[in-house]
Amino acid sequence: MQKILETRDLEKQFGAVYAAKDINISIHAGEVMGVIGSNGAGKTTFVNMVTGYLTPTSGEILYRGKNITGRPTRDITRLGICRSFQIPQLFPELPVIENMLIALTIAKQDKPVLLRPAVNPSLEREAMDLLARFKIDHYADQEISTLAQGVRKLVDIAMATVADPELLFLDEPTSGVSADEKMDFMRVLIDALKSTDTAVLFIEHDMEIVEAFAPRCVAFYEGTILADGPTADVLQNDKVREFVIGSEF
Repeated sequence: MQKILETRDLEKQFGAVYAAKDINISIHAGEVMGVIGSNGAGKTTFVNMVTGYLTPTSGEILYRGKNITGRPTRDITRLGICRSFQIPQLFPELPVIENMLIALTIAKQDKPVLLRPAVNPSLEREAMDLLARFKIDHYADQEISTLAQGVRKLVDIAMATVADPELLFLDEPTSGVSADEKMDFMRVLIDALKSTDTAVLFIEHDMEIVEAFAPRCVAFYEGTILADGPTADVLQNDKVREFVIGSEF
């Protein structure tokens, strides 16, 4: 499997506090990886550094062998690394299709004109195809504000894929999704992303979701990597059970 991302001794300090330290991770093409850890363990700090929202204090981030450390977020997105957020970044007063068209316009144009895609049949077809991939095309004409949280999340993630990323970071994708809908939600999500061979790294607190959908798992604790490997092994790791998930899992 081809390596697409590598971090070397990545660190982030805020004053005397290390939010992340000695982070060495490699991600390969098409890989699905779960990231676990308590709040403040360094998970989101790691994602923010890779995606350009935070500049590392030290260390390197290599994308396809090229050093992208400290590059602006827009540049990193255009290279092929995208993300979604725990809280969907949407236009709530607009229908789903218009949210998708705005995302497509921004991805395809250096100087976006937001009204242009409304009369562009090619972009409309592309938007509908993306919605169909995530099984939400029947919501196309509904306003975002009227939708359940799970559907909003799928719209947000679909929008994050408009640039055909090679690597997609998802920050707590099942947050706010009801317990009885989480498995179906993740099944739709992972199936949609697998069809594009996108590598996926998702932060998750539900260990059943991680166990079901992530062949590989990385456990963070106090800004460092506690364990990295096959999910079954990581979830049975003594230190992970003690400091991250609890011995009852």
